[in-house]
Amino acid sequence: MQLFYNPDLKVTSKQITFDKDESRHIVRVLRKREGDILHITNGEGFLFYAEISIGSDKKCVANIIKFEEKKRTRDYYLHVAIAPTKNNDRFEWFLEKATEIGIDEITPIICDNSERKIVKIDRLSRIVQSAMKQSLQFTLPKLNEPIKFSDFITQNHNNETFIAHCEENMEKKLLKNIATPNASYTILIGPEGDFSSQEIQQSLNKKFTPISLGENRLRTETAGLSVVQSIAFIHQ
Repeated sequence: MQLFYNPDLKVTSKQITFDKDESRHIVRVLRKREGDILHITNGEGFLFYAEISIGSDKKCVANIIKFEEKKRTRDYYLHVAIAPTKNNDRFEWFLEKATEIGIDEITPIICDNSERKIVKIDRLSRIVQSAMKQSLQFTLPKLNEPIKFSDFITQNHNNETFIAHCEENMEKKLLKNIATPNASYTILIGPEGDFSSQEIQQSLNKKFTPISLGENRLRTETAGLSVVQSIAFIHQ
């Protein structure tokens, strides 16, 4: 299945008109013609079936013939707040793979030791959308605007909250051993230089539980993906 994404589709929609780039892709690359059926999601858990009525590479139009609701296959909610990496490609890699495995919400957090403090959210959104389509999922993970750690930590997090950090002389348990199955989680992943001591203390004051991801020290994006995989693993 070739899956397309259009956030404007509603269950009451009757027709969809693709922009020039997607029209060119549908007609020239995929070689779709009038009468062919396209599969489209709005990222809100719905799959739409649309029949091409105008197969132009400049303006492809399709009529919605039916839709179906695709219920979530996961019974947990995972929110990862992670510091953007200095190398933007590595952060994009995390977003892509985390979306493929299964994640619900991502917040880039700017920390004391962050080397990247400017994040182009539009490009990152396209990475997430592409990964959703490639992995044939129908709910788009929520990608939040970047926020300072000090602001994020003061928000209300009414779920199980964890922080992965490298500071020694502090008791930490493996995430897979303490995360409650079928729950909602918020997990903090720090920058290349780790969270500062002040940030760690702030998280403890907010009842975040320190966790270990194993004996090896991991890169930021690897730690983030390890968290996503660990949560997915305990629900298998």
